[in-house]
Amino acid sequence: MFIKISSLQSYLLIFIFAAGLLSGCNIVKTESKTPTLLKTENAAQAQLMSEVNRFARVASMRAKMDLKFEDNSFAQFGSKEVYRSADGEVVVQRPANILLKVQVPVIKTDVAQMTSDGSKFRVAILQDGGSGKYKKFVMGTNDADYSKLQKDLSSNGENGSAAIKQNVNAFASLRPQHFTDAMLVRPTDDDHFYTQSTIFQTEEDISQPKKSPLRSVTRGYYLLDEFSKGDNGQLMISRRFWFDRVGGIRLARQQLFDNAGEIESDIIYGREGNLTESGEYKNLPLRVQVTRLKEKYTMSLTYQTPEAVTIGKTYPAAAFVLENTWNLEEVDLDKKLQEVMAQTPPQPVSTLPNAASKFQPR
Repeated sequence: MFIKISSLQSYLLIFIFAAGLLSGCNIVKTESKTPTLLKTENAAQAQLMSEVNRFARVASMRAKMDLKFEDNSFAQFGSKEVYRSADGEVVVQRPANILLKVQVPVIKTDVAQMTSDGSKFRVAILQDGGSGKYKKFVMGTNDADYSKLQKDLSSNGENGSAAIKQNVNAFASLRPQHFTDAMLVRPTDDDHFYTQSTIFQTEEDISQPKKSPLRSVTRGYYLLDEFSKGDNGQLMISRRFWFDRVGGIRLARQQLFDNAGEIESDIIYGREGNLTESGEYKNLPLRVQVTRLKEKYTMSLTYQTPEAVTIGKTYPAAAFVLENTWNLEEVDLDKKLQEVMAQTPPQPVSTLPNAASKFQPR
């Protein structure tokens, strides 16, 4: 009898436990939406490299573009300053030549012109809202760090066109060489090493209705990383390409890195279309967005008339060396930087933490 009761109690406990689990499942089970996982396409590394080289077929380009500037100086506080659009004319040619002209829309007044021949840049600030204080001809070296010389071209309450002032504030700090690698993608080569990997990102498409299942999606990408070998044999990343795998294989993003492995440029390529009327340059981005994290700005360049773009013409080297034909006051940033550095007293070694142990051999 004792054995039978114990067995009965055991069965009863098992039944209660199972019922509790089942009821618990019913309580926990609720409907919730999750980002739609989009179907991805497959590709080998050779195909990804071929797509990069297809972009690299563009050896030179001349185009009218809409320029949109965003000041990200306060991005850490969740805000940014978006400036009005300006008209632009861009001429680029390999290996790293660029001419960029910026105009105020409607009145077509030149705000700035700038060039880079790959090593040096020149910027002519032609309008500043009427004061003439900031109308200058600035020269410098592409690889130099001029952060110690940065000035804020803000309005001081002077009379003048607000539209011109706003565009001068936005574009005066731009450097033309920031856009050469964005518009003239460098081809792959045998001097670098390449690796392929995958990544999935949850994204929100604000163009879709809020209740659409395609408003929030999980999109798959291929990553193609490019590495160079340093003098010590260590591999250093130089570029990263993002390929959208949904509905085909599309180059969607390019990131450029400095020698410390930090991102210098983050370049987004918009929807694709055809450039020129020849039919030879199909499926190329109609919009290019360049974000410079160190300089804290984003510039979007959109082709005004894609079919009117000129590709393949050869331009003389002189076209990419701006001359001071306006007799503007000239500012040599290299000389200014030397003067500032000469006036800066060296920091005592004793104030540097662990200065001695930092360079001890291992």
